[in-house]
Amino acid sequence: MKKSLIVVVLSIFGWYESHAQRIEFKNETLHYGRIKMGSNGERVFKFKNSGDKPLILSNVSASCGCTTPKWSTNPVLPKESGKINVVYDTQRIGPFKKSVTIFSNAINTQRKIIYVEGEVVK
Repeated sequence: MKKSLIVVVLSIFGWYESHAQRIEFKNETLHYGRIKMGSNGERVFKFKNSGDKPLILSNVSASCGCTTPKWSTNPVLPKESGKINVVYDTQRIGPFKKSVTIFSNAINTQRKIIYVEGEVVK
């Protein structure tokens, strides 16, 4: 009896994992390259919900105040795409690599870290 219960529970868990929301990014690092001081620092991360339940981004935060993320709180439906806009402050000269942390209900990763990197020159 105990063995049967374990098999049923594991089967249900396996079914849930295969029938849940999943977040997949086209690129996990956006490379700005060398950009001029004061130029446009906005870039876009694109992702897809590869699962079959709605994906919800509950929060997106940057590692410092020089990077500002913007995202929609609307659910991303199964097989649909979404985006996260990230703006880096290009008034800061020098190389940079900043992280952006995404919190979601994704079964494959509820906390995902992505990066922006490049160099601001005069």
